[in-house]
Amino acid sequence: MKEKVVLAYSGGLDTTAVIPWLKETFGYDVICCCINCGQGEELDGLEERAKMAGASKLYIEDIIDDFCDNYILPCVKAHAVYENKYLLGTAMARPAIAKKLVEIARKEGAVAICHGATGKGNDQIRFELGITALAPDIKIIAPWRMTDLWKMESREDEIAYCKAHGIDLPFDASHSYSRDRNLWHISHEGLELEDPSCEPNYEHLLVLGVTPEKAPDAGEYVTMTFEKGVPTSINGQQMKVSEIIMKLNELGAKHGIGICDIVENRVVGMKSRGVYETPGGTILYEAHQQLEELVLDRATTEVKKDMGNKLSQVVYEGKWFTPLREAIQAFVESTQEYVTGEVKFKLYKGNIIKAGTTSPYSLYNESLASFTTGDLYDHHDADGFINLFGLPLKVRAMKLQEVKSNKK
Repeated sequence: MKEKVVLAYSGGLDTTAVIPWLKETFGYDVICCCINCGQGEELDGLEERAKMAGASKLYIEDIIDDFCDNYILPCVKAHAVYENKYLLGTAMARPAIAKKLVEIARKEGAVAICHGATGKGNDQIRFELGITALAPDIKIIAPWRMTDLWKMESREDEIAYCKAHGIDLPFDASHSYSRDRNLWHISHEGLELEDPSCEPNYEHLLVLGVTPEKAPDAGEYVTMTFEKGVPTSINGQQMKVSEIIMKLNELGAKHGIGICDIVENRVVGMKSRGVYETPGGTILYEAHQQLEELVLDRATTEVKKDMGNKLSQVVYEGKWFTPLREAIQAFVESTQEYVTGEVKFKLYKGNIIKAGTTSPYSLYNESLASFTTGDLYDHHDADGFINLFGLPLKVRAMKLQEVKSNKK
């Protein structure tokens, strides 16, 4: 009986060419596994294509709600943003995919898991750290790093290889952007983006939405509610998290929200330029933060900012299944106890404009914040506070004066 390998299958040219290669090179029985994180029409026709390429079985596993509830939400609550711009769309999905691949491998009794990530990117690290953390006994096959066995170096090579094995595929060798899509975002790399001096060709690049210039001239008001940091409704309609993200994607795309052009530092040491479309995610992050402004105290906010930055690095580097991620998430979760309320904002030509935020746990006190004197605040108390708060500065200045005087 042949040993089995589970292939992380997207249906694209790369992973389709891997199927006959795995059979020919290792003699494996190839089990394809496509993980649905919200790719949409990209899933059409996968079973026929996988079987035509020689796979014995194809799993299409829907993990959209798991992805939203257990991977996206913790990052939203933490306000995890990599290098101040990237909302981790690909990075958050990889551990969810790795976990499902391990589940299928266990179910099938597979000895190996294969992925099609290249040797230059972050995904090879994310997939392999996730698989290793969950199943250290399962072998990992990365064809693009096995240059002694994987001889293909271009799309032309892959197409020729498939044709030589009797596999006729609807792909051509024309160049296009390299994209990764899920419910949260879509990323774009390649072509003119490989030159940071070039402006992105948004006319051909954008998939989800439009540029702010092409957005409607009229703004649109949106109201969201949250309970303990979890979004629960849009414009009065209760929805689960995945439905909220889909609706926000629709609204944000319409108004040119969430287009990010970034040169980021990859884990492997190189800089990479890409454009991300994250319309719904950008709105969700902003709405959540607007509510937190009302309910979190200053000291907690400061530490939470550090934890959010750390979580973004942990997730970006593929270290989801680690004690550190669990500890950071536990801290963040404790801060969300009172992040409950309503957020209203206006979407207008790429902008998310505040239009009013309320919470039963708001720490904003109008009597304290106003310019009039209230019962809770005596202006004279500021005298003693400033004296003590500025005491280190005063002592230092006095010492410098003393030293300067003694030198005369």
